[in-house]
Amino acid sequence: MSTQEADLGSSAAVALRKRGGAGQRFGAFLNSILLQLIGFASLFLVWHIASVYIVQSLLFPPPLTVLKKGVELTLSGVLIEHTWVSLRRIAIGFILGSVLGIPVGMAIGSFPLVRKLIEPWTEFLRFIPSVAMITIAVIWFGIGEESKIFLIIYTTIFIVIINTAAGVSAIAPNKIRAAQALGASPGQIFFYVGLPATVPFILTGMRLAMANSFTTIVAAELISANEGLGVMLWNGRMYMLIDEIFVSLVCLGMLGFATDRLFRWAIYRFAGRFAPVT
Repeated sequence: MSTQEADLGSSAAVALRKRGGAGQRFGAFLNSILLQLIGFASLFLVWHIASVYIVQSLLFPPPLTVLKKGVELTLSGVLIEHTWVSLRRIAIGFILGSVLGIPVGMAIGSFPLVRKLIEPWTEFLRFIPSVAMITIAVIWFGIGEESKIFLIIYTTIFIVIINTAAGVSAIAPNKIRAAQALGASPGQIFFYVGLPATVPFILTGMRLAMANSFTTIVAAELISANEGLGVMLWNGRMYMLIDEIFVSLVCLGMLGFATDRLFRWAIYRFAGRFAPVT
């Protein structure tokens, strides 16, 4: 056998191994999706059994009734409008809170002096619940969009700061010393050593903050808003529209699940080498 034929044979073997690995990953992905669908099905099955055979009350409608109402609200555009308004508020406040929190967290984790000066602020303010700040937000910014965005920023920024600072502090000193020994500049150390090692912590902090954002926006819309999923919940309570209340709850749960999956994918895709998702 010639050298060229041997090279061709080894290339074919490598290609087959790559295809096999891709096939295994795709199979694992499908298996994960199937298990999650089964989990969702079991959730709604338990809900159906509880509402139809155990509780048997108009105050606890079965999933099919809620689904019909959801389709009706979607076709009329009401559910889409309220959902879009809430998501827009969450997105703006969440992005601003993350953009502000990441550099502050990097500074706290990198410089002891900054940590000593800024950490008391963070530790003091983060224990004041965002729900408790609703009244202050309305007094400062009124009942418009600014108050809701302020609350989302408030509930996001401290979680992102703490997780980012923890990520910077967790960088192994040996990695930094090795980069310095190889002649890396401070900027190169930041971009090629510090930042990649901190990304998993940043994404995890953002993932946790997103859950708080959903909680905060609903509470804010319950008190001072004309549109949003929180308003749907409030109107359902005022007029005893139980099916609309459950539509709002299911919509919040599905949106939260989708955003959480997105962050899990981002952690796996961009930072899986440093912190694999379990």
